[in-house]
Amino acid sequence: MNDRIKCGVLGAGWWATFAHIPALLSHPRAELVAIQKNDRERARKVAADFGVPHACTTAAELLAVDGLQAVVVSSSPNLHYEHARAALEAGKHVLIEKPMTFTAGQARRLLELANQRNLQFLISCPWHYTSHAAAAQRLIREGRLGALRMISVLMTNPVSRLIRGEDTAPTHNGQAPYLQPKNGTYSDPAISGGGQIYTQVCHVAAYLSFLTGTPASEVFARFHNDGAQLDIYDTLNIRMGDGTLATIASTGATSLNLRTYEVRIFGTEGLLYMDLWQGTMELTRMSGEIESYPQLAAHETYPHQAPALNLIDAVIDPSCNRSPASLGVAAMEMIEAACISAKSGQNVPIASLTEQPA
Repeated sequence: MNDRIKCGVLGAGWWATFAHIPALLSHPRAELVAIQKNDRERARKVAADFGVPHACTTAAELLAVDGLQAVVVSSSPNLHYEHARAALEAGKHVLIEKPMTFTAGQARRLLELANQRNLQFLISCPWHYTSHAAAAQRLIREGRLGALRMISVLMTNPVSRLIRGEDTAPTHNGQAPYLQPKNGTYSDPAISGGGQIYTQVCHVAAYLSFLTGTPASEVFARFHNDGAQLDIYDTLNIRMGDGTLATIASTGATSLNLRTYEVRIFGTEGLLYMDLWQGTMELTRMSGEIESYPQLAAHETYPHQAPALNLIDAVIDPSCNRSPASLGVAAMEMIEAACISAKSGQNVPIASLTEQPA
């Protein structure tokens, strides 16, 4: 009896061929039966290279594959809402890439649809899967830091040339990509939605809610495009739903050899310092006592295959869902509010975000 989960990938491009497809092929309970790319010949080549039976060119074609149960939506951001909605309406469990959608309203509608259909719905954020992330979340939820008061995040990643449309994708752990992103995927606002705010700040926005268990309530933001069409430098001041103050500073304009993801969490009983790229974490209590956690190995700092692996685990056992799409909704609320704030110069309450037509 074949009890493997039949799955497919919509948008078999750069990141899907680097992370999601190899992950699904490696999972003992997954059976990757279909991939989709718009171009038939390219779809056939990807399918042949990875040993996938069905090469599809449309979402409808892939979703019609017999027995399909789960879908990874890894298409360009402008197609995330359309593809995820089609998959959820077809009764498929879904892992959706970041940014989840273009608007908070779209993200909310997808989550509501998944809940109505009792489907597993995950947002693809690899940093949610490290042992340090689990430990930090546990420390906060158990009150080991006391009441949270402030979070400070500095996040950089050398992607500004992608946002400017000037370069190819960076390597990960020295591994060159099987495919390069299509022109415009990151630099055309009609395709990407925005620059650094959609490409990288979405990670931080989801991580804040992952750690604290609450979405943002208001956002004030400033962007600097540095002569580009889209934002390159972003700063956000945020009030979380529990009153915690948070700041995010993020840019893609950094050295190829210098990635920074520093998170400082200030509570009434202690300070938690994390450097996600370096894989370090340290808890300092108000008494001065310091507890250092073992440094993560280089391959553990950004477990890029974990989201697709977790999709299969969550389909088998829903309690295993470690990155629910509700975190993607919280991120999109923060992103949309930040974009409005940067344009208007005003503080933007999340409650003021207007619902747009589907």
